[in-house]
Amino acid sequence: MVKIKTGLKAADLHFKLETFWDLSARKIFLIEKNYDKTKGSPVFTAAGKYTSRGWTEWTQGFQYGAAILQYDATGDKQALATGRKNTVNLMAPHISHTGVHDHGFNNISTYGNLLRLMHEGKISFDEWEKQFYILALKITGAVQSSRWTVIKDGGFIHSFNGPHSLFVDTIRSVRALIVSHSLGHFLQAEGDVKINLLERAVQHLSATANYSVFYNNGRDIYDSWGRTAHECIFNVKDGNYRCPNAQQGYTGFSTWTRGLAWAICGFAEELEWFDQLPEDAAIPGGKKAIIDTMLKAGKATCDYYIENTPADGIPYWDTGAPQLHRLGDYLNKPADPYNDFEPVDSSAAAIASQGLLRLGRFLQQKGDTESGNRYWQAGLTVLDTLFDEPYLSTKDNHEGLILHSIYHRPNGWDYTPQGSKIPNGESSMWGDYHAREVALYLRRIINNETYYTFFNMQ
Repeated sequence: MVKIKTGLKAADLHFKLETFWDLSARKIFLIEKNYDKTKGSPVFTAAGKYTSRGWTEWTQGFQYGAAILQYDATGDKQALATGRKNTVNLMAPHISHTGVHDHGFNNISTYGNLLRLMHEGKISFDEWEKQFYILALKITGAVQSSRWTVIKDGGFIHSFNGPHSLFVDTIRSVRALIVSHSLGHFLQAEGDVKINLLERAVQHLSATANYSVFYNNGRDIYDSWGRTAHECIFNVKDGNYRCPNAQQGYTGFSTWTRGLAWAICGFAEELEWFDQLPEDAAIPGGKKAIIDTMLKAGKATCDYYIENTPADGIPYWDTGAPQLHRLGDYLNKPADPYNDFEPVDSSAAAIASQGLLRLGRFLQQKGDTESGNRYWQAGLTVLDTLFDEPYLSTKDNHEGLILHSIYHRPNGWDYTPQGSKIPNGESSMWGDYHAREVALYLRRIINNETYYTFFNMQ
């Protein structure tokens, strides 16, 4: 389990963050210079060079959003110009993309970050530019909400696999619905029916908490507090839940750690949004009910991460990976990205660390200092490892920022270097972007700046 450094302070990571942002800038411009955009979105590196991988277009927003975050953290105007230009010129297809569950990834990371920066006064105000971002964000939330499956106790945004499929990842795309709703928008459907985006957001969050997360209540013999299923399968004719499944994990009865990380981060950031609403806000089911649901899921998933991750805070790619037993007492020692049996996934650590910090802070402010401090310190512990070698990419010719990320282990898509028996030494767009996101979050905490949220736009 994670050996939490209880004495570690956010400010102790100051110098690591300075090094991180210096390296980050180099990687952004290296990709901008070298990558052939005609090949599609960059997804992950192979031998240190970013390459595409046809499955779904979900990573381009991370590429251009990274440049926007670089400006946010360092004031690098070239980075802002790069992110802004590419958002305007290349991101429009992602707004109207009806075939994916990734609108929160692509469009909140680009249009959303730019509108947030304008609201915070970090870029110059322009009414037409502001309305351009607002229009994009209104539409993306409505389009995302149209991928809808009705089940017996609500509904969910279905994955690209089809209407039977609920992915745990999609919790981060709920942001698109919430932002669109906050900007006064809705989905207009057949017969001019106006569909409430907040209602769909609440239902999707509830479905994820109720089905994708397990609570040690006997759903199956592998049910344990905080375990997650990558995919949940439903009968679309009667709306009944059928079984857990996995696409990128080992099985539906083990925990794919990046899926776990998406849940940790998603529940924490959505808790912050709902919490700042008035007590009498018009939330379907009531504010208390959805907060209680997300808080339970957030705490369970954070607990599972801490209990089932090696001592230094970096998880292996799946908690049930078949060769983990060959690593011995692997949970009580640092993760080994160069072992011969199972790869680690640093991108899961980058994503989960932000959720640990956000939930920790949320609970501290609510008076639950014991749990709050535990999660906060766990988040810092993860970052203390992640923002250093062997995870921080320091070589000038490697285009990635965070090393030892895994995309799709079951399909064998990840690059295995010569002389190694498992994939290692490579980066991913989502891992690099979310490392920047949590680095920005922590930088603002250390410098006592405006608290960083996805919804600080109006």
